Formats: sequence, C-alpha cells, structure tokens
Amino acid sequence: MEISLIKQGQLNAQNWSGTDITPDVSVVVPIYNEVESLPHLIHAIASTLTDTKLTYELICVDDGSTDGSTQLLKEQVLSRPDLRGVILRRNYGQTAAMAAGFNYARGRAIVTLDGDLQNDPADIPMLLAKLEEGYDLVSGWRKKRQDAAVTRLLPSKIANWLIGRTTGVKLHDYGCSLKAYRSELVADMNLYGELHRFLPALAFIEGARITELPVRHHARRYGSSKYGLGRTFRVLMDLLTIFFMKKFLTRPMHVFGLLGLSSLGTGIIIGAYLTILKLGLNEDIGDRPLLILAVLLISTGVQLFSLGLLGELLMRTYHESQGRPIYRVREVVSSNVEQP
Repeated sequence: MEISLIKQGQLNAQNWSGTDITPDVSVVVPIYNEVESLPHLIHAIASTLTDTKLTYELICVDDGSTDGSTQLLKEQVLSRPDLRGVILRRNYGQTAAMAAGFNYARGRAIVTLDGDLQNDPADIPMLLAKLEEGYDLVSGWRKKRQDAAVTRLLPSKIANWLIGRTTGVKLHDYGCSLKAYRSELVADMNLYGELHRFLPALAFIEGARITELPVRHHARRYGSSKYGLGRTFRVLMDLLTIFFMKKFLTRPMHVFGLLGLSSLGTGIIIGAYLTILKLGLNEDIGDRPLLILAVLLISTGVQLFSLGLLGELLMRTYHESQGRPIYRVREVVSSNVEQP
C-alpha cells in the first residue's frame, strides 16, 4: 500500500493516491493543538479496529495547529500505512476540519471523534454494530461526562434541550463528537459555519434514521479545552439556521409570504377603518398612532412578501445549480421482470 501525506491543494477526494480498495470504516479526527494526545489516540484507534478485523483508514485533519501537532502528524503518517494526514492551511474551525475529513474518507462507514482522548476509541465497534441494525447515524451519549459542571455541563444540557425542541431530533448529547455515519448520508450533507454540532439535525433533514448509545467519556489528560461560554451566541444563530432549513428549505415563501400577507392584510384593514373615519365620519386621523401602524404594516408586508419571492428564487438556484434533488431515495425495489 502506498503511503501518502495529503497536502492541501495537491489532491482532492476524487483523486486520492494509493489503493482503490474501499475500507469498511474511515475514522475522521479533527486535530488542533493536540501534540501530547495524538500518538496515544492513533495507537488506541488502531488497536481497537485491528481487533475487529475490519479494514479501516484513519484520517487526521490538522486544523492549523501551532504546537507541533502538524510535524508529529507528518512523522506518524510516514510510519503508518493506515494513517492519512490532511493538513489545512490555517485554523478554519472544527466544522471545516470535519468537512475536509468527510471529503477524503473512502470507507463504507465513517466514525468521528475528538482528538483530546476524552472520547474512547474502544466504543467505536459498538457504534458500528448499531449502525448495522439499519440506522444511518449513531450518536454517542456521554452519560457520565467528565467536564466542569458550570462552564460545560450546564450550558450543554440547556443547549441539548433547546436543539431537541427546535429541530424535533431529541438526543441527550448533541455535542458528543463520537458518531458513526453511513458514507452515503455524509455525501448528502454540506457543512458551513459551525454546523458540526447539528449533524444529527442535518441528517434528519436528509431523512436519516438516527439513534444514540451511551459511550464512555474521560477527563482531559493533556492541554486545555478549546471551547467556552463564548460559543453560546454562535450556537443560537446556527440553531435558527437549522430550524429554517428543516421547516422551509424548499418552500421559503410559505413563511415569508404568510407573514407578509398577514402584515399586509392587517395594515389594509386598519387603513380601511381609518378611511371610513376620515371620509365617512369626517374625523381627524392625522394624529392617530393607528395611521403610522397601518403604514408600517403595509410596507412591512410588501417587504416580507418580496423577501419570500427572493428566497424562492435562491432556493431554486441552490438546488438546480448543484443538481441536488428535493428528495432522498432510501432504496429502490423492483422485480426482475421488465416493467412496461
């Protein structure tokens, strides 16, 4: 097997050097300043998957590390035929790193986990076995999470509840990076911003069968966490994006048009009432707040309706330019008899 280091810009997912054999599983690990934990993580993943007798590849995506992780990853790649290295030019964030790993993964199943050794690679076979039961995504649940209560656990519990209520996909632990996917599911999902936290919700939009399993979680052994309370605002903004995509991705006019017509209709009714007062009863309406409200509602209604129309045009461009269908086929069943 040819050993190769994937350098940004040299190769793409469709032109991978090396063997053409499709492995059973690809393990994708985003790495950012994890020089101390990286050798232990690679060894633990390899030992676990070697025992399963599955063919596998390990893809470590270095997301602009500055602590020596990049050089260490290069050295590891040169001595391990099961390891692939994807070196990003700078720090793009975990979502971009995971998207890069997905693009280079060739396995029939894809497993993701963090590079800080808090996820346990020994849980990977359990997730893969559950995937074989017919699920498209198996999400880990850090039931006994080893993190700070105030800065990590409490915000996480609130976020999980809010995400579940908003998206309709109720999981105990959205933030757990240890997940197993069918490769065809990942191929249908495009990641932007910081949407890696919402992968189950994105998968649900694609019609995926989703479940979760309790997994082990260890206290951080090296370094410090890259996350804090500052991400709360970004999570809320991404949550609004996911909510809109789930409800109105293929029909934005249904939300903007409805709001626009409601606003426009209410403004017209108020305007008609004021017109009757002015022309029919000869009352002064110039100093009435209702007049300002009527003008505001009518102008807002026109703008919302126009925004809905623009959204419809953008949605059609989005799907047609990428050749993306508005449906997903799980399977096609037919007999061997040719149909008329």
